[in-house]
Amino acid sequence: MRYRFRWFHPLALALVAMMTFSVQRMLRADPPTSPSAKDVAKAGRVSAPPAGTTDEREQAPPPGTISGYAVIEPAQPETKVGAAVPGRIARVAVVEGATVKAGDVLVELDSSIEAASLAAAEAEVEASQAQLARAVRGSRAEDIKAAQADAETARARAELSKGIAERITAVVAVGGATADEVDRAKRQADADEAAARASDARRAGVLAGSRREDIQLARAQLLAAQARRDQAKATLERLTVRAPIAAEILQVKVRAGEYYQPGNEPLVVLGDTRQLTARMDVDERDIGRVAVGDAVVVRADAFPGVEFAGKVRELGHRMGRKNVRSDDPAQRNDTKILEVVVALAEPRGLIPGQRVTCFVAGKVAPAR
Repeated sequence: MRYRFRWFHPLALALVAMMTFSVQRMLRADPPTSPSAKDVAKAGRVSAPPAGTTDEREQAPPPGTISGYAVIEPAQPETKVGAAVPGRIARVAVVEGATVKAGDVLVELDSSIEAASLAAAEAEVEASQAQLARAVRGSRAEDIKAAQADAETARARAELSKGIAERITAVVAVGGATADEVDRAKRQADADEAAARASDARRAGVLAGSRREDIQLARAQLLAAQARRDQAKATLERLTVRAPIAAEILQVKVRAGEYYQPGNEPLVVLGDTRQLTARMDVDERDIGRVAVGDAVVVRADAFPGVEFAGKVRELGHRMGRKNVRSDDPAQRNDTKILEVVVALAEPRGLIPGQRVTCFVAGKVAPAR
């Protein structure tokens, strides 16, 4: 059988040859995960910064070092101080950077109405104390003498009226007085006798002093007045915000004349800056290589070439989201981190809230 040449036969042979060449090239090529010599050379080059400028690139850490961003904090958590009630800011008594003791005044809210209420309550307490003292001491000597004189006068008047009534009754038989005159004389004598008995009772009451019920009532009124005074004093005291601890004023968030509403922003932020720490974000891949006591080197952009020594003081107990983010757009922000607290030996100028970079000489990761 004679072979018949077709126009597509050379094209098919060329295609098969190209496929064979491509397969052989792929088999002889290096693994895609290994960098080529060209890539290694390109990555290893070092470009010098322009003349007159500072090289801001971070120095590469030693192999095996765990790095992460951190923020400077006081050794103890910051205290955000607020007021329990809303009101207008009357006076701010501190400035940022000042040191205060526990109990020092930080901020005063307007208290004109509360001060007037306290003054009224204190006056009410004084009046109640006077009433109780009068009830306990009883009547004065002058009051007793006056009561005795009134009683004697009433008794003398009663005796006089009785004598008149007897004389008028005696002359009725001889026509010296009418029956109406006799009746009026007897009624006057009875009235004067009743007045005399009332005066005797009042004299006895003055001599006996205050009743027990009156003293108890006066004491109860005094206790109620004192309670109202204490309430007014507590209300006034709530308008004065004091420092709960001895610390440094890190931030003052209000100014005089502004209106403060609890639950929004704090009035003042306090912190004990005698000892500073760095709160570092450790990637979840490296948490097994960090332990308490590991040596740490801290670097800050504000102090180029300076390294701050520290040690890992505490490890977090729960994974969370990143607290410190860099300006690198290539950085992943969705990874989980573990908070690690680093105690700094000599902060030397670091301030709370400053962003730094930490390098931990952690353990070598176990081989898989």
